[in-house]
Amino acid sequence: MLTRMVILNGGSSSGKSGIVRCLQDVLPEPWLAFGCDSFVDALPAKMQASDDGFDIAADGTVTVGAEFRALEAAWTEGVVAMARAGARIIVDDVFLGGTASQRRWQKALGDLSVLWVGVTCEPEVAAGREIARGDRARGMAASQADVVHEGVFYDLKVDTTHTESLVCARTIAAHIN
Repeated sequence: MLTRMVILNGGSSSGKSGIVRCLQDVLPEPWLAFGCDSFVDALPAKMQASDDGFDIAADGTVTVGAEFRALEAAWTEGVVAMARAGARIIVDDVFLGGTASQRRWQKALGDLSVLWVGVTCEPEVAAGREIARGDRARGMAASQADVVHEGVFYDLKVDTTHTESLVCARTIAAHIN
C-alpha cells in the first residue's frame, strides 16, 4: 500500500517545519503540507485565551478546550479527506495529549497508509531555537519536548539536535513507499 500521509510529531521548535519544507523539496512527487500552526492561525482571535479555545500560559504550557477539540477534529477529517481524494499529505503536529492525540488521528485515518515520524530535539537546543524565533512563549519548547512523545508509536524517529533538516528529510523520504 502506498504511503498517502506522513505525520511528524514533535514539540515546539523541534525542527518539524524545516523538515517539512525540505521533504517537499526532496520527494519526487508533489506533497501538500499542513500543520497545527496553520490550524491555530485559522481560528478566530476570540478563541485565544479562552476556556473553549486554547490558552498559552506564561510558562509555555498549552491548554485546549472543547470547541478547539471539535474544530480540530473537523480539520483532521478534512486533511484526511484530501489524502483519500488522492493528494499526498505531510502533517506537522504537536501531540499535546501524547497517545490520545495519535488515537484521534488514527480514528480519522482508518486504513489509510501513514508513516509516523517522531521529531526529537534536546530541550535546551529547542529552547534556544524558541528564543531565536521570537514568536513562541518562553518555556513552550522545553515543556513539550518529551511529553508529546509519551506513549506514541513511530515508524521512524529523527533527532534534530545535531542533524540538519535536509538530512532528516532524506531519511524520512527513504522510508516512504
